[in-house]
Amino acid sequence: MKILHLLPSVDPRAGGATESVLQSGLNMQAMGHEIEVVSLDAPDAPYIATFALPLHALGPSRGFYGHCPALVPWLQQHASRFDAVIVNGLWQYQSYGAWKALRGGGVPYYVFPHGMLDPWFKRTYPLKHLKKWLYWPWAEYRVLRDARRVLFTTQEERLLARESFWLYRAKEEVVAFGTRQPPEDSAALREAFLSKYPQLTAKRAILFLGRIHEKKGCDLLLKAFAAVRDLDANAHLVMAGPDDSEYATQLRAMTKELGIEDRTTWTGMLTGDLKWGAFRTSDVFALPSHQENFGIAVAEALGSCLPVLISDKVNIWREVKEDGAGIVAADTLEGTIEALTSWLKMDPNATNAMREQALATFTNRFHVDAMSRDLLRVLRETGGTHDARFPRGAMPASAKR
Repeated sequence: MKILHLLPSVDPRAGGATESVLQSGLNMQAMGHEIEVVSLDAPDAPYIATFALPLHALGPSRGFYGHCPALVPWLQQHASRFDAVIVNGLWQYQSYGAWKALRGGGVPYYVFPHGMLDPWFKRTYPLKHLKKWLYWPWAEYRVLRDARRVLFTTQEERLLARESFWLYRAKEEVVAFGTRQPPEDSAALREAFLSKYPQLTAKRAILFLGRIHEKKGCDLLLKAFAAVRDLDANAHLVMAGPDDSEYATQLRAMTKELGIEDRTTWTGMLTGDLKWGAFRTSDVFALPSHQENFGIAVAEALGSCLPVLISDKVNIWREVKEDGAGIVAADTLEGTIEALTSWLKMDPNATNAMREQALATFTNRFHVDAMSRDLLRVLRETGGTHDARFPRGAMPASAKR
């Protein structure tokens, strides 16, 4: 098949949607399919040249919404080359632009919300939610209504999506989700990481890896670690992620106030060998998130034989708990303390068993091969025939306005 993905950005700092498109795209390429990506980035953005899939950067986009005048004309001209167009994410112009160009036409489009319909955002940012309501009926509602399928990565995400807006209509489908097998454990990966962060040698590193954002529960993790630090003098917290925001600055100050500055390492964003070295060197992965659709980093940790301490707001928590691949707790300070305490007090035989189960859970549930097969199944079952009113490659007049 020929598949086109739409993303607001391929900046690796953008989060899980970008990583999932990259990993699934590379996997599908290896299976013989043709994958291309359109983003709203400026063509000279520094991360464009290193993106590993064929990429059309149509920006620069404008404003917070990411308006990109080139998107609709490009889709009208090129969409007919593809069997399916997949829109990744909502609330930026790539979704509305796809609807404008493709609605009612010969090429079906699909939408991955990537957790962006979770009612957590409504409860946490009520003013932003009110602003979204102003254009929901005219934009995102129509994007979802007219999509061939709206694709959710868990049953939990599908059910939660129905709670954000009372005006909601979509042809829903739950598909498998995952990422590629992490590289094999090796002395080189460990040495690369420890040579840069020698203070972590022989430590029980508790790894957070992701965006430094309030929804991730980063403050809970810092406070909980401060509460349990005396359980093991070798326990050390590693905060890996873009740390140049105001929120990250506040968290750094918090480590001083909590007296854990010398037991916390901030690495900034990790990529390549340093990222995988962090997984392979750490003792456990922690994500006490308030809202997490899937958590690519959770799957990467499991694939690296790393047990996970996650909240019950990470939408794959049921699978992790059922398999015994980690510890699940509430997204509260008490819950995070409980998870850390349970891990630090666990006997070595139990921790080793959990590491083995972590890899088994990844292999059985979250490997990208399963994702690719399931996505292809949906595309073939629902998009095998184009709208009979329009021949392949043609666009209705309404889509060209």
